[in-house]
Amino acid sequence: MSWVIRTLGTFAFLTALLLAVGAVVCYLFRFSMMIGLAVMFVISFVMCFISYFKSKEMALRANKARIVQEYEEPRLYGIVRGVADKAGLPMPEVGIVTSPVPNAFATGRNPENAAVCATTGLLDTLSDDELEGVIAHEMAHVRNRDILVMSVASMVASMITYLAHIAYFAAIFAPSDDRNGNAGQLLAGVAMSILLPIAAMMVQLAVSRNREYLADRSGAEIINNPRALARALQKIGGVDPEAVYRTEAQRRRGGAPSRPSGGYDSRNDPFAKGGDSIYDCAHMWISSPLRGGGMASLFSTHPPIEERIRRLNEMADRMGL
Repeated sequence: MSWVIRTLGTFAFLTALLLAVGAVVCYLFRFSMMIGLAVMFVISFVMCFISYFKSKEMALRANKARIVQEYEEPRLYGIVRGVADKAGLPMPEVGIVTSPVPNAFATGRNPENAAVCATTGLLDTLSDDELEGVIAHEMAHVRNRDILVMSVASMVASMITYLAHIAYFAAIFAPSDDRNGNAGQLLAGVAMSILLPIAAMMVQLAVSRNREYLADRSGAEIINNPRALARALQKIGGVDPEAVYRTEAQRRRGGAPSRPSGGYDSRNDPFAKGGDSIYDCAHMWISSPLRGGGMASLFSTHPPIEERIRRLNEMADRMGL
């Protein structure tokens, strides 16, 4: 029941945050607070409804994933089935993303409507037990309803950003006989337009990082092998995407296929340069496709891989593995 409590708590917090921001905007700019709260409640309900029923289709399309049958990818299909059995979950759909960059994600509003997807690069990079660790991590996301939680968190963050823009323009055009009062409204509008989007993004990122730690732990428990997932993360984190694409380009120039199953087309690769959707979907993958250190790490959708590996190895030590 722990995932139920966490999920309901996250929904309650995000809804309260959206209502609170709406109330502040109404108060500062002389709108009816009750009407503002009602509007925000309706908007949050509609957003949750859309996320609940459409998150899977939107995620598969945005990440250019193709649902496959067992005869197409028997190794991946068999590992997914084995992990689902261990987790006591229904068999999800299995998807493939054509990309040499090793990564994976899961989507779906609940275990009965889930899909687990892996890149071709992940299948080429990991051993069977490491791949099982990654799939267990993704199945933990499914069991914990993390996909639904993060879809709602993303929509709430977007809504708060829109509210900040509304506050800014309301402050500019709001009529006032009191010049000082109007200046105060304008200052408040400018401050909200800057600070609210940052605050919304930080809340979304904090939720995302927390769910990644939870999925690491839950996935390791499903297969009773934290070190397999730790090794997988080590390999995934050690890959330089630019070097991978250089190697892929050399293979194509030499006439070699990307994989035995067929050629490579960058138009079907969400990580290839020029793909904008990956920025919106970065939180879904087991490893963030957005690289960068220093200040960029503060705005990462994922906790540091080194810390995740450390926690998994400590978990294995406690389990005597």
